[in-house]
Amino acid sequence: MIDLIEICKSYPTNHGKRQRLVLDHINLRVARGEKWGILGRNGAGKSTLIRIISGADIPHSGKIYRHMSISWPLAFGGAFQGSLTGRDNIRLITRIYNVSFKKTVALVEDFAELGRYLYEPVKSYSSGMSARLAFAISMSIDFDCFLIDEGMSVGDYRFHQKCNTELFEKRADRAMVIVAHQTDIIKEHCDHAAVLSNGHLLIYSDVGDAISAYEKL
Repeated sequence: MIDLIEICKSYPTNHGKRQRLVLDHINLRVARGEKWGILGRNGAGKSTLIRIISGADIPHSGKIYRHMSISWPLAFGGAFQGSLTGRDNIRLITRIYNVSFKKTVALVEDFAELGRYLYEPVKSYSSGMSARLAFAISMSIDFDCFLIDEGMSVGDYRFHQKCNTELFEKRADRAMVIVAHQTDIIKEHCDHAAVLSNGHLLIYSDVGDAISAYEKL
């Protein structure tokens, strides 16, 4: 289970010492196997929320309890060491998560379809190549909960469908938190939903009700 209790997060503005409160006393509980959709317009704080859940960012106040393993935001390659090759980054990550390097590199070579670029420094990758590498590595680790940003368009249509099969079909028993500003992905994959607006997270008992409320914003 993941528990977010009274989470607050603010950022400084361009106007002196004023702060913009992005997350205002957010409460959320994600149980094993649950699929949560978080709807919000651009700039609502969805990416901030998912980074805080992952541990990539920290709140200014509130508490987070993580009782299951959580992925980094899928297709997020910001944690890569740019001067290392893709293969060397795989080696580093497998050591951190204590998984087989040999199995992981074989899976990534097959899935990410990077070819010889796997042996090149990651700083030379395009954003799409970096996203492919990050997604493929995340599929090699047995996370209990996957964090998904709607903006994780990875590659062309064929590769995107390949990613959907790997994530939503083969790992259908895992918990997921999906942040989005389009409703289709929430409607298709989620059984719980909430709307993030003006710093507040409004939780609805029905996904359809959350979508209707969001569309009225």
